[in-house]
Amino acid sequence: MLNETTGTATGTTVDENEVAFFARIADSWWDPYGPFKPLHLLNPTRLQYIREQAVAHFGLDGTSLKPLAGLRLLDIGCGGGLISEPMARLGATVVSVDASEKNIRVASLHAEQSGLDIDFRNTTAEALAEAGEKFDLIINMEVVEHVADVEAYLAACRALTKEDGLMLMSTINRTAKAFLFAIVGAEYVLRWLPKGAHDWNKFLKPAELAKALKKAGYDAGAPTGFVFNPISQKWRLSETDTDVNYAMAAKA
Repeated sequence: MLNETTGTATGTTVDENEVAFFARIADSWWDPYGPFKPLHLLNPTRLQYIREQAVAHFGLDGTSLKPLAGLRLLDIGCGGGLISEPMARLGATVVSVDASEKNIRVASLHAEQSGLDIDFRNTTAEALAEAGEKFDLIINMEVVEHVADVEAYLAACRALTKEDGLMLMSTINRTAKAFLFAIVGAEYVLRWLPKGAHDWNKFLKPAELAKALKKAGYDAGAPTGFVFNPISQKWRLSETDTDVNYAMAAKA
């Protein structure tokens, strides 16, 4: 359902204030030095994680140029398409959704200019679930900390996941270190993100996310940390450091 005033797809878990916040800066999605600079820096590590997890779970050929060929993939909260486009290049059949109509317009235009066939939709996970859609692989990166109802949101995600399918999530830990780096550092000191981009109280600890995933019907794996090196300005995967950013694989 679309709120015609704000251009927001509404649903039980959509936080319209969060959607409106990011819609205001939607034109900057593909500017590597703009408000989404942190995501551009993080993207290679996110893509490495997604590729490794998908290849391992589905028994794919990791040496192939298109290892995700044959998989129907859903990118929830796709924003400007920073993950959707690489997933399409890796061979997946990609459906990308966002609650912001403006984000979808920006993402659709960029993908078209890049010669990529991606099905972008201004809708929600709940609406897709109600329509009976099913996917092999769901990408759920930096979304759960922005929804209004985590339990209902994950239930919708589970309904969308095929049996033996996989959902890959990433979010921010609710720690003092995360408050220092993800909010104070990123929003107020370095000004990588607009002030108010995150609410520390909506961050989830790995154990909390794993518990919520289990309740939704998933088998949650151990968290993997995304760790930033301020000197090299690069991210890396870590099996031990999940103090700030982390990812989690959830098997259906």
